[in-house]
Amino acid sequence: MQRLKQLYDWLDNRTGIKEHIREALFETVPGGSRWRYVWGSTLTFTLMIQFITGIFLWMGYSASGQTSWESVYYIQEHMTGGHFLRGLHHWTAQVMTVLLVLHLMQVVIDGAYKAPREINFWFGIILLQLVLALSLTGYLLPWDQKGYWATKVATDIMGSTPLIGETMKQLVLGGADYGHHTLTRFFALHAGILPLAVIGLTVGHIYLFRRHGLTPKKPIKKADEYFWPEQVLKDAVACLAVLVTILVLHFAFNGAHLDAPADPSSAYPARPDWYFLFLFQFLKYFPGHWEVLGAVVLPGIAMTLIFLMPIIGKSERGHRFNVGLLFGILAFAGILTYVAVNADRNNPTYIASKEQAAREAAIVKELAKGGIPPEGALALLQGPKLFAQHCASCHTHGGNNGLGNPVEKPSAPDLKGFASREYLTELLHPERFESAKFFGNTAHAKKSKMHDFLQDEFDGIDDDKALRADMDLLIKAISAEAKLASQSKLDLADREAIQKGRELFDKIGCTDCHALGGWNADDFSAPDLTGYGSRNWMLGIVNDPAHERFYGKKNDRMPAFGKDEKLTRRQMERIVDWLRGE
Repeated sequence: MQRLKQLYDWLDNRTGIKEHIREALFETVPGGSRWRYVWGSTLTFTLMIQFITGIFLWMGYSASGQTSWESVYYIQEHMTGGHFLRGLHHWTAQVMTVLLVLHLMQVVIDGAYKAPREINFWFGIILLQLVLALSLTGYLLPWDQKGYWATKVATDIMGSTPLIGETMKQLVLGGADYGHHTLTRFFALHAGILPLAVIGLTVGHIYLFRRHGLTPKKPIKKADEYFWPEQVLKDAVACLAVLVTILVLHFAFNGAHLDAPADPSSAYPARPDWYFLFLFQFLKYFPGHWEVLGAVVLPGIAMTLIFLMPIIGKSERGHRFNVGLLFGILAFAGILTYVAVNADRNNPTYIASKEQAAREAAIVKELAKGGIPPEGALALLQGPKLFAQHCASCHTHGGNNGLGNPVEKPSAPDLKGFASREYLTELLHPERFESAKFFGNTAHAKKSKMHDFLQDEFDGIDDDKALRADMDLLIKAISAEAKLASQSKLDLADREAIQKGRELFDKIGCTDCHALGGWNADDFSAPDLTGYGSRNWMLGIVNDPAHERFYGKKNDRMPAFGKDEKLTRRQMERIVDWLRGE
């Protein structure tokens, strides 16, 4: 304790800290401490949380079209404490918006904007707008679907401003459309320019507050008190309650949401965040060239009236007008927000789009566990999206179209896990080959000799250990041709069993129809299994399934995607790599 006192005395000797602390703690609170005075302290507290968590998030974030989503995914899934930090940052921003409104209400009701506090009130109004700007710029930084489209709505509103709207929009976006420069500009605003402006105005706000003191609610019924200890205790309890609220929201919603990577070509249901939702709904009532009225003119008039409150409120009648105006605006915004939420809740198209977005987010996060390609995480979704668009009219992937949607009456094999040992174990079972999951709904079930062969050679496989052992050898040999990364260690460990399987493949007569090395068109009548399931093999069959190496004239309805130029080489690679788990 003695050493701490010496350190404290040393600091006081050089900074005068004792006097500053005494001045702050023993400031007079007119009418005594009150809970209504806590809002400024809670806002300062949440601002500190934002700055601290923001700095740590900054350490893991990289702003670009190929790295923004990826770095946020890294923060959320791999960085120590990243999930908690991001959740804390996100939900504190949401709570701050509510606290700002509550603080504004308290200031207006108490008349704390009146002379000589006009400038401090204006500082507060500008701070409110800066915090909303921080929320808007931060929303885009994950570069996910939700943030991308929400920001697009907000910037489109900005673009509707007469004369300067388009210029302002291009300046903010860094060009005619969203891209790398949009992210870098929003990041510069969010992490640099806006925080500096907030710090400067907050310092000025606190200085002016200290200069003029609290504005008590009249009539004053209690004796004056010092700031310490009663008001300090109330502020501390309020800050604790805010922190508990943030933590409850974090754990209730499992942190901050991360949607699939931003995809400008998708049909994502664009909505702004909840605090701008009322304006989004308001614009629906001003179609066409009337949009500027709802987007700029009327909101501009409302903001101007709020800014002029210190002048309007000089008289008691003016003060009552200000209070009525504020509550009228808040009630109007609340009603419009409810209407917007209710409309979406009863909109089947919107609900379906949101559900699809959630499925895609889950898919891309699962795929990201296996690594993200250099071109970015959006590439991970191209495989399942192309599959859904071009293949899911016949095939399924785990019972769905690759994006989580059911396929009506699939007529070709399910391709999830294609060429893996697990896949072949099910496919080559005598009772499963002609099932609806595999070839049961194709012409091959009726014309192919494969089913009869499996029945003759492996009937009773479930009860006969010798047959099971032979089938396992065949499966290991055929599956090894795919060179799947997911089972490379198994293939390496089972080299002897794979060789025995290849020998058994020839011994039991599989080579009467199929090749497993040394294919030529004259000797084989069924698809070549040399390299079966490998990247080149799959690209070949997608390119032209009617090629003599594959189904030839026995091809059943499968289009020649490459040969007929239905898909580009790159698109076929995306589908194949996704099916192979790469």
